[in-house]
Amino acid sequence: MTTTTYMAAVHLLSICVLIFSLHITPSLAVGEDVHLIEFKESLKDSSALDSTWIKGTNPCDRRKAWQGIDCSDTEYKAVSAILLMNLGLSGVSENLDIDALRNLQSLRFLSLENNSFSGPMPEFNRLSSLKSLFLSGNQFSGEIPPGFFEPMGSLKKLHLARNKFSGRIPDSLGKLNNIMEILLQNNEFSGPVPVFEQKTLQTIDLSYNKLQGEIPQSMSRFPAKAFEGNPDICGSVISKDCNHPEANTNASSPGDKANEANESGSMTKWVILAVVVAVLLVTILFKAKKKDENFTVLGKENLDEVVQVHVPSTNRRSMSSSSSRRGGNYNDSGSRSSKRGSQAGKSTNDLVVINEEKGVFGLPDLMKAAAEVLGSGGLGSAYKAVMANGVTVVVKRMRDMNKLNKDAFETEIRKLGRIRHRNILPPLAYHYRKEEKLLVTEFIPKGSLLFLLHGDRGIAHAELNWPTRLKIIKGVARGMGFLHTEFANYELPHGNLKSSNILLSPNYEPLLTDYALYSLISNTHSVQALFAYKCPEAVLYQQLSPKSDVYCLGIVILEIMTGKFPTQYLNNQKGGTDVVQWVRQAISEGRVAELIDPEIANTTSSLEQMEKMLHIGATCTESDHEKRIEMREAIRNIEEVQV
Repeated sequence: MTTTTYMAAVHLLSICVLIFSLHITPSLAVGEDVHLIEFKESLKDSSALDSTWIKGTNPCDRRKAWQGIDCSDTEYKAVSAILLMNLGLSGVSENLDIDALRNLQSLRFLSLENNSFSGPMPEFNRLSSLKSLFLSGNQFSGEIPPGFFEPMGSLKKLHLARNKFSGRIPDSLGKLNNIMEILLQNNEFSGPVPVFEQKTLQTIDLSYNKLQGEIPQSMSRFPAKAFEGNPDICGSVISKDCNHPEANTNASSPGDKANEANESGSMTKWVILAVVVAVLLVTILFKAKKKDENFTVLGKENLDEVVQVHVPSTNRRSMSSSSSRRGGNYNDSGSRSSKRGSQAGKSTNDLVVINEEKGVFGLPDLMKAAAEVLGSGGLGSAYKAVMANGVTVVVKRMRDMNKLNKDAFETEIRKLGRIRHRNILPPLAYHYRKEEKLLVTEFIPKGSLLFLLHGDRGIAHAELNWPTRLKIIKGVARGMGFLHTEFANYELPHGNLKSSNILLSPNYEPLLTDYALYSLISNTHSVQALFAYKCPEAVLYQQLSPKSDVYCLGIVILEIMTGKFPTQYLNNQKGGTDVVQWVRQAISEGRVAELIDPEIANTTSSLEQMEKMLHIGATCTESDHEKRIEMREAIRNIEEVQV
């Protein structure tokens, strides 16, 4: 072979290799639709995915996005995340097609949170490249083998909360060198508290299980709230002594009698001290009632008893907020931890802290705080309190909340305190007395959606463009999906959804408040102040159901899309716009485009998507609740709307 011939052959071979590589490299993602469909078909109920998971299409095509699928941001995109939260999916773990997921070589993030999966822990440990595995809020059960997590050396975040796992916490979790978060709360794990010595581990929650014995000293770097709800554990971190000396049964010696005398004298001192404390508490409560007379009214949000910065049933004891209504910073964390206060098991006249992340304060601190009235609504009065240490909170004095006894009331409030969702504002603290209930929550400087839509036509309103409004609607829908999963057995999982109860973080992430109060309110007149009572079936037949929340969601959607203040918010029905009737008539006459708020109507490239959202709002406000769509279907339709 001559040199020329040899060079020609080499050149031809190079071209063939190049052509082959051009065809092969993209194939990294080829077939991923097939594997995803195989996984979908292994589910018992996957109807929420039917409209977007279509075989033969590209899961990574953003123009026709597959719901819950995210792809790596590389030249040749491949599925990197499967995010199927709050979709009503179900399946038995033994039937899940793990092999299909193993074929997704770039998969790093898997979330099936808040669905209805059941059975033992699926073999997700075969997905050895996973970095995040979120399975909270399902019905998985049984023991997890001790060495289950050994193959998952890349795992950084593991969320298994709110399931029915039992047995010992797997030892292999202590061998994950990259782990950062372990959330195992609200299960039935038993046995000793494990030792996790990884320096990478930043967050752990073992609360509300059945763990036993002493908390290892090496675990004392984690807060006490990580261990609460385990009555059989002890240790310095939770201020519970592990020593239980046996009581003396022998006859008392002279020394013993002397000790008994000393103890008797000491007991007398404690009784006197208790009387003094009781007098002080009575004085404080008396001043609390007098305090209202000194508050100055904000006077900015008086729309027929609609409280704009509204914080009813959510309480927390510490928060970082600015005292300005517009300024200040808000830590928009996607997860918030909750904790039973150190006094939760005692009958006191003080506040019970549910979350201590931003500090602890009591009723005396609130009484000394500079405060102002935010407004008064059907459920009570709301006050903003700026305390001496800079913490700003909202305190709501609740009316007619005596439907449950103290123990049942505290159980319900603590359920709210354990909520972790980026679109839900959980409680900080509460104060319980038979005559009065106080609920404390975080003050959000930007205020409510109602205020931004109708109370100020300035800069804030100008920022409510179409992408921002769509973000708010989707955030509200996801929060509602979480509540309807978490409180699926409640007649009204939210019950009071309206724009005044949707607060906005600095980046316009919505935060739902005033939820899950229906079971707490006793007085008929007061309970009817809940916005769910404005839905047609409640007005006409005094009937309520989870679909009443769907109606409320529809009102919020129509309000956001039209920019009109709904007359449904007003008790006297005078003023505002009947958005339901107005939208229904415009749709029947083919004038949907005229409904869109002029502030966003100029986004001509998205008019079709805006009209689609208006149709969803109209469907949610169907007057016949039997024909009204379910919350799950409403959320699925909302998620399909694009910018």
